[in-house]
Amino acid sequence: MNNPPPHTAELLGTVISAPFPPSTTTFSFVVNNPMVRKHQFVKVEGEDGVIFGVVIEIERMNRYFEHAESIAEYEKVSPLENSFPVDRWECVVGRVTVLGTFSDGLIRRNIFPAKPGAKVAISDPGMLTEFLGFDETGLNVGTLLAHDLPVKLNLSRVFQKHLAILAMSGAGKSYLTSVLIEEILERKPEHGRIALVLIDLHGEYKGLANSYRDNVLYIDARKIRVSLRKIKPTMLYEWMPNLNGGQKRELEIILKELKEQMKASQQAEGLDKLIEILADKMSQKGSKAKTYDVLYSHFKELSYYKLVDKSDSPPVIDIVKPGVLTIIDLSNIDSYMRKQMLVSYLSHKLFALRKKKKIPPAALIIEEAHNFAREKAKREIAIAKHMIETIAREGRKFGLSLCLITQRPMNLSTTALSQCSTNIILRVTNPNDLYHIKDSCEGIDEKSLGAITTLRVGEALVVGEATNYPI
Repeated sequence: MNNPPPHTAELLGTVISAPFPPSTTTFSFVVNNPMVRKHQFVKVEGEDGVIFGVVIEIERMNRYFEHAESIAEYEKVSPLENSFPVDRWECVVGRVTVLGTFSDGLIRRNIFPAKPGAKVAISDPGMLTEFLGFDETGLNVGTLLAHDLPVKLNLSRVFQKHLAILAMSGAGKSYLTSVLIEEILERKPEHGRIALVLIDLHGEYKGLANSYRDNVLYIDARKIRVSLRKIKPTMLYEWMPNLNGGQKRELEIILKELKEQMKASQQAEGLDKLIEILADKMSQKGSKAKTYDVLYSHFKELSYYKLVDKSDSPPVIDIVKPGVLTIIDLSNIDSYMRKQMLVSYLSHKLFALRKKKKIPPAALIIEEAHNFAREKAKREIAIAKHMIETIAREGRKFGLSLCLITQRPMNLSTTALSQCSTNIILRVTNPNDLYHIKDSCEGIDEKSLGAITTLRVGEALVVGEATNYPI
């Protein structure tokens, strides 16, 4: 493909054959433009099209300062620059990793090296947008480092196969999450919109309800109630993980009978009715009295959380709408177990409703996700973990996505994190967190880990499905 030579203002330097000759994967160039920067995307004319690459390092060289012994001797008399024209021999060299070749409008693997003497230029915005897979109608999450180019990520590529936002405290993960949410709320219907359900642990996002009154539904989690008639035994087993097989069988029988009574009488009953039935069976002192005693104790404890009632409030099917953010504010709930049960319930309902296509495609955003899907946590502590991992494994098949946000990646379930095909990583410095990220996230290598520790507040590394190359 013959392309016009780059404008002089865009030129950065010239390909050289030292210290190593150009190859199909790397080349170096002598810099003659102070605008060159590390992580900058560049291009050079090649035999089969335009070779596209990224500057991975910039080095300053000077032959007068190559030999330590000679410099030490000369410096004993006077500074070296007083005796020799050292400035004339100073040069800056950029090292480039080749990413591919543009030819006939297609991106191909590079199969022939750049030519020594070829001119290196800054990649133009159009080529960069195409190569990285940006979307003109995508989610604008910031500006590409070393380029004045908006990073617009395709909505489906970001959320379809799950997203993880990882950062240490104060690195900007909540701000980034707000930016993503606002971009979705402001999208035009013709560009595609998904429903958002946000588990807000600390009430950080309540302000969005004021800024986007028509697109945000705020729910105080203290007011959420679960219908006993609609509750399934499997959910109760997650809330009561210590029940044995016999206790589960008896519970299923009692629930089935109670639900049949409610259907026949067309009258809803709450948890107090179930507790009354269990108390009556306990008083009969039969062979199963101990079983009923255990069930009674569990449901008596469950009643303290004031979660199960005669009807759903609000019905989950009514709070999930395209282009609408539903905030579940847990900040006013002190009970750790009640928070776990709420997230477990909402995860169950969203998954079940989406499988039946009774709600639109949606994303479940979980702040401080390590509190609900904790790595190596006991079942009775991490009640919501099982369902979160289920959505991570199977949700994308049914159009239910996860967005897991955490400041402690090492405490987040490896199963859930490894299923997130896109990772947006802000500054992380804890070695254990870094190891867990490398172990769980595809596309993270040693160089990426090194970059993560040096990120400033507001800077992020995006890797995975959302882009064609880490940025």
